[in-house]
Amino acid sequence: MTRSVIELTTTPEDHRIAHLAAAAIALALIDAAIPLPLPGVKPGLANIVTLIVLARYGWATAAWVSVLRVIAGGLMLGQFLAPGFFMSLTGALLSLLVLGLAIRLPRRWFGPVSWSILAAFAHIGGQLLLARLWLIPHNGVFYLAPFLASAALAFGIINGLIAARLLAEIPAEPVSAAAKVTG
Repeated sequence: MTRSVIELTTTPEDHRIAHLAAAAIALALIDAAIPLPLPGVKPGLANIVTLIVLARYGWATAAWVSVLRVIAGGLMLGQFLAPGFFMSLTGALLSLLVLGLAIRLPRRWFGPVSWSILAAFAHIGGQLLLARLWLIPHNGVFYLAPFLASAALAFGIINGLIAARLLAEIPAEPVSAAAKVTG
């Protein structure tokens, strides 16, 4: 009997994404352990990693890290394919869409803090929309919007400031030419 072996070839970029996704997953797990007063209100610590990846390696790498974080986090927390998973995925996808537009804004005025705020509002907006369309088919869900928007603003500012500080303090790794093209 002949056994066939499938060998996967990985690149340094694959390793970078795996390391960054692992950091984001660890922060997402810490996030899940923090008790907060309102359901759905979380600091979004993993978004710090996403912001750093966005600034250093581009949108494509940030998208990989973010989506891997949502999937692995859902699996590790036992929420994969549960409503909470889809809420997280919707928020992450809308945040990535907004970040894809935000990185095109002039860096002179826009950076990690403004990106973080925009992404936080997109995240909570996507979650509210999904909750309204799927989980709570009543407009009363929008009464939570001011509280959730306040949390998004506060955590968006805090996470953006942390990301900006880390970007300033941690030297950038050299990026391969292939990574620059895909990012």
